[in-house]
Amino acid sequence: MLAQAAAFCYNVSMPYIIAGLGNPGEEYKNTRHNTGRIMLEEFRVAHDFPEWKEDKKTKALVSKDKIEKESVLLIEPDNFMNNSGKSIAPFVTSKKQAEKTIVMYDDIDLPLGTIKISFNRSSGGHNGIESIIKNLKTREFVRVRVGVSKITSKGLAKKPKGEEAVLKFLLGEFKKDELDALKKISKKVSAALLMIILEGREKAMGEFNRAA
Repeated sequence: MLAQAAAFCYNVSMPYIIAGLGNPGEEYKNTRHNTGRIMLEEFRVAHDFPEWKEDKKTKALVSKDKIEKESVLLIEPDNFMNNSGKSIAPFVTSKKQAEKTIVMYDDIDLPLGTIKISFNRSSGGHNGIESIIKNLKTREFVRVRVGVSKITSKGLAKKPKGEEAVLKFLLGEFKKDELDALKKISKKVSAALLMIILEGREKAMGEFNRAA
């Protein structure tokens, strides 16, 4: 059974939920592992959502508004990555709500500048997604994976080898040119999110995965 409702009554109108994964704290702000948070903040500002409101009960920052006629709830877990699901699950009270939940996060298997949209997939070894699947007790939610790896001459992801090197890379900060590139990507991510909300995930996957 999915998690019970949070103190905030956000689920009455069955909103779309968009979550951005990362780690709390200034020291992690511009790290590659915080790409989901960075994308979510870019989306919040671009679409004039209210300032973040702290929900202490769920350890999350939340902001709610509308995109056309659709209610949209933004969630930034204020937990560390491997506990992301604990902050998101209280807002997801049914299978239908899970299907309207979109999670954005970093993907080391994709080169910087690319995104991929998927639904009902495994975690791919990502700790944040593992936590969400465990706490929601379902894989049926949308993922927007944002590439963070360097790009080879053939346009492929050039990722570090070995667990220690991968962790160091993910917890390392983006360089200025990479952050600039990420801001440009945020426009593409925003367009993908709008399409998912207004026209459906299948259309968004067909459109944006083809271009990735």
